[in-house]
Amino acid sequence: MSNALRDRRSSRRGRTVRAAAATTLAVLALAACGGDNDADADDGTGEASGPAAPATIPELTDEPLDLSFIWFEWPPAQLLEDFANAEYTKERPNVTINVNTVPNANWHDAMFTQFAARQTDFDIAVLDSQHIGEAVTNGNILDITDFINENIETDAYDPYLLAAYGQYPQAETGQRDENARMYGLPLLGDTWTMIYRKDLIGEEPPATWDEMIDTARQCQEDNPGVYGLAFHQANGSDAAAVTYNTVNGVYGGNLWVQQEGRIDGVINDEAGHRAMDILVNEMKPLTAPGSGNWFLDEVNAAVAQGTACIAFNWIAASGGLIDPAQSTLGDTREEILDVLGFATLPTQETDTVPLGGMGMHISAYAPEDRVAEALNFMRWFEQEDIQKKWAAAGGVPSRTDALESPEFLEAGPFNQVYTDSVSRQRDMWNVPVYARLIDIENTNVNAALNGAKDPEAALNDIAREQQSVLDGDGGL
Repeated sequence: MSNALRDRRSSRRGRTVRAAAATTLAVLALAACGGDNDADADDGTGEASGPAAPATIPELTDEPLDLSFIWFEWPPAQLLEDFANAEYTKERPNVTINVNTVPNANWHDAMFTQFAARQTDFDIAVLDSQHIGEAVTNGNILDITDFINENIETDAYDPYLLAAYGQYPQAETGQRDENARMYGLPLLGDTWTMIYRKDLIGEEPPATWDEMIDTARQCQEDNPGVYGLAFHQANGSDAAAVTYNTVNGVYGGNLWVQQEGRIDGVINDEAGHRAMDILVNEMKPLTAPGSGNWFLDEVNAAVAQGTACIAFNWIAASGGLIDPAQSTLGDTREEILDVLGFATLPTQETDTVPLGGMGMHISAYAPEDRVAEALNFMRWFEQEDIQKKWAAAGGVPSRTDALESPEFLEAGPFNQVYTDSVSRQRDMWNVPVYARLIDIENTNVNAALNGAKDPEAALNDIAREQQSVLDGDGGL
């Protein structure tokens, strides 16, 4: 990268923070006045409606054009900007890709506040899979079904990933329906990896969750100053909730019965309470003091500083762990990998793992020239050769041929973990009221982990409050 290009991007980063603040104030004012709603939205029946993108990419401009994304601040966002400006510009030299970011905790609101005002300063929104229902029923993103049918090799993807990152509605979470409408395409796949100290617990990772807890406990006892576990506990984003949901899944629990719209009596059944007891009373005591607000960075820091025997983190956030400049575990990548191992999650009653990753979705309020460019970018990005280049650069692709390619499997020690985990993934509730459901769960799980609430009461409150949201809002 040239110094001039680096300087321009640094300058743009500074502008992003200031522009985001100004845009938020303007959007809030517009939203208060009702905004200008040109797009169709939910008509009260819960059925999705909204604008559709053309099946064929419109004529592209030759004039200079900035194509803007919005995402949260983490390494893959910068990776995407660098990758796109290096590779997409070979095809479209007049286009500059800007990946504007906000803190993770503000990610949902930064997008949906602008959506509410019916104008956005971004063209492509990177949405969590569970955000799609809210965006679709409000008419905020384009229906790209016809475009996908004409331009994308859908057979090249695991059907679950296409459903999770683009389909709405979902009769069953993660279940692909070829007749359903599509509103997005995969951008970044992800799941949890178990990170373990080979020098402390041995070369072979624990195979079951019970074994993992026992191994972590013994490691903590044998190594003063090192804690058995490090995992997400924060009351923000989906941190604490994903941790509970993961434990719930491996011990045979379920989050809801989707067809019945029933949460109370499901998440807090016998398996659900067992999972909460294990999380709070067996796993939490093996974590460091003050870890009750830990998320991505804090878990990585514990691993890099050598204070965790076993840790769990998203694969896409784990690249820094093998960087000697960020680790105390070795002076080279090879030395670090002599100490650290990466494995798929242990099984127990089941073998489920959390679905991570995000899709890309076109704002219904983007100008026509940038809608055309966004469609062209999607078509370009989802090609096999580009997905393999994305993998080699450090991204996590979703095409099966890219996931099984040497470009991906040899790019990072945790990439095989993702490929092996795709068939095990389990998502949460893909409904318009997702943001309210996740807030309820995060708050209560975090309170239980920090001793502010009895774990049994916390789980029962989650079930009751989430059920109230479903019943009161008709979120299905």
